[in-house]
Amino acid sequence: MHPKNIHNSFYDFKELIKSNPTLKQFVFINQHKIETIDFANEKAVLELNKSLLAHHHNIKNWSIPEGYLCPPIPSRADYLYYLKDLLELDKKNIKGLDIGVGANCIYPILASQLFNWKMVGSDSNKTAIKSARKNVEGSNQLKENIEIRHQESNANLFKGIIQENEYFDFTMCNPPFHASEKEANSAAIRKTTNLNTLGSEQHKLNFGGQANELWCNGGEALFIKRMIKQSVEFKSQVNWFTTLVSRGGNLKAIYKQLDKIKAEHKTIEMEHGNKKTRFVAWKFCYSKNKLR
Repeated sequence: MHPKNIHNSFYDFKELIKSNPTLKQFVFINQHKIETIDFANEKAVLELNKSLLAHHHNIKNWSIPEGYLCPPIPSRADYLYYLKDLLELDKKNIKGLDIGVGANCIYPILASQLFNWKMVGSDSNKTAIKSARKNVEGSNQLKENIEIRHQESNANLFKGIIQENEYFDFTMCNPPFHASEKEANSAAIRKTTNLNTLGSEQHKLNFGGQANELWCNGGEALFIKRMIKQSVEFKSQVNWFTTLVSRGGNLKAIYKQLDKIKAEHKTIEMEHGNKKTRFVAWKFCYSKNKLR
């Protein structure tokens, strides 16, 4: 993890339970005599997230609808820490856009509480929009820093969200990376099998996520290709466009598309335990002509 990530350490469950007593019922001592939770238990992970947000970020009323994606907060924070390095800006009035904010609204919340950035979160799912707004309304600081906008067109990512004469220091995205619902369900089963859970149907239930969060036609590669194409229209209104890329095998095609539109680009590698991931960032020379 990023060396400055405040989540770059073992969970202190005694302190986390103080912030959220409900977490206590899910904590146990494993075979290595270490306090932990069952990370295949959706309710346990939800209460862990509530504890982390309350303890580290002063967010007391965060929640998500049943069945929606429950994000791993340490790795979500990592994306933001590396983004901060990428921006290399001393200015205080940073403004970012999260494409596909989701019901959890986690990136704007962390950006607000870690760095006091102004954030816009967009999503095409009405339930996600309602939940994200509810999470923002629970805190005065979040209400000042975060705006949630509904993307009315499933075909568009930036159009209809970025307003005329509006400028963003960055955009970010955690794209759906599966190409079908069947592929997403298979991945969930493999994931929970690795965590030693029992029963295939329980595997499927233990990991939340709606269709728009987990998969889209063409999967991650096609989604990012569409994002790159659409970014050209907004090249004078965004400094850095960025997106997570979960599959390293997709990078070659992404680079080809970025070279095609003549964008400057770089890849930021990240490690979360044994998992390696990265985000790709690109910009246009025209982005220096900032609109204010």
